[in-house]
Amino acid sequence: MGEPLASIAFQAAIIEWRGPAPFLFVPVPEEHFGEIRWAGREASYGWGVVPVEARIDGVTFKTSLFPRDGSYLLPVKTAVQRAANLALGDEVRVQLKIYGP
Repeated sequence: MGEPLASIAFQAAIIEWRGPAPFLFVPVPEEHFGEIRWAGREASYGWGVVPVEARIDGVTFKTSLFPRDGSYLLPVKTAVQRAANLALGDEVRVQLKIYGP
């Protein structure tokens, strides 16, 4: 896979957003938007969606950041919710890696 274009770590609370399942997301803090946009220029496959490798509470998974009202949301897949015993409102530590194509 090579070196990531960006490697980001942050802590935030899980929120709910009525959109595509799984409905639970972690909002990315604004301080990381510039780095995500920079890496996303090369990694994105369209519509501002940025593919990432994410790690929450020891569970690593692949997904994509969703652009939402000028920010980014990290979807927390149902399998990740179950594996890490996560629920709405939980404060989590997130590690994101963005790789090029």
